[in-house]
Amino acid sequence: NGSTFVLQKKGIVRAKRRGTSYLTDVVWWAGTVAMAVGQIGNFLAYTAVPTVLVTPLGALGVPFGSILASYLLKEKLNILGKLGCLLSCAGSVVLIIHSPKSESVTTQAELEEKLTNPVFVGYLCIVLLMLLLLIFWIAPAHGPTNIMVYISICSLLGSFTVPSTKGIGLAAQDILHNNPSSQRALCLCLLLLAVLGCSIIVQFRYINKALECFDSSVFGAIYYVVFTTLVLLASAILFREWSNVGLVDFLGMACGFTTVSVGIVLIQVFKEFNFNLGEMNKSNMKTD
Repeated sequence: NGSTFVLQKKGIVRAKRRGTSYLTDVVWWAGTVAMAVGQIGNFLAYTAVPTVLVTPLGALGVPFGSILASYLLKEKLNILGKLGCLLSCAGSVVLIIHSPKSESVTTQAELEEKLTNPVFVGYLCIVLLMLLLLIFWIAPAHGPTNIMVYISICSLLGSFTVPSTKGIGLAAQDILHNNPSSQRALCLCLLLLAVLGCSIIVQFRYINKALECFDSSVFGAIYYVVFTTLVLLASAILFREWSNVGLVDFLGMACGFTTVSVGIVLIQVFKEFNFNLGEMNKSNMKTD
């Protein structure tokens, strides 16, 4: 997942240099294949462990992408960026230690009950309204100049992507067991697949729009924080996985997520600073 934005950005830059569409560039397609493989990995992870663990661990893709971008796109990675990579990895370890140890939804019946919960339905209606406003009104006017427009669209769609992915895994279990509820499970699975497909296609479109206009590392960092926050909110409303987390583990996960977010900010926000250990040594020698 960390290589996706970098490879796609590299393909877009190469295509612009040649004056052709990025759809004809092999590097862009390599990034697209990497995205597909990464999403398959995410799908398998969501069916195995709680969402509140999988989504924050996506942070590991940010330092990897930043290191790759420093070689392929010649983007800067100074000492603060390297420290940010270390903090992101350390925060991820803390998240793993304090994450929920059991699933809150384990059957199709429980999933259907939670999908029809009025609170979750109301949340989805609000998300749909915001998406319509962003896509048809705000994005055409402000998308190319404000990075938060495209990030908001892609992140809000995560409210559909992650629950759908999780739901497909649960429904597939009943389909494979061929029990009396398998027909109902098949219908639910097809519905969730349609929602997931539409969500991924729209995200794919706006991710590439963002990469055409903005720095890939900056986009990846802000996208991670906003996407993760909204996905955790949607998962908390739908799956209520936080109900299985004690106070100590909750504080541990909050600290882990904060550490990861600070690491990502250090990687991206200060990357234009010409700051390295050599200059620090020179400054100390002048002071002495």
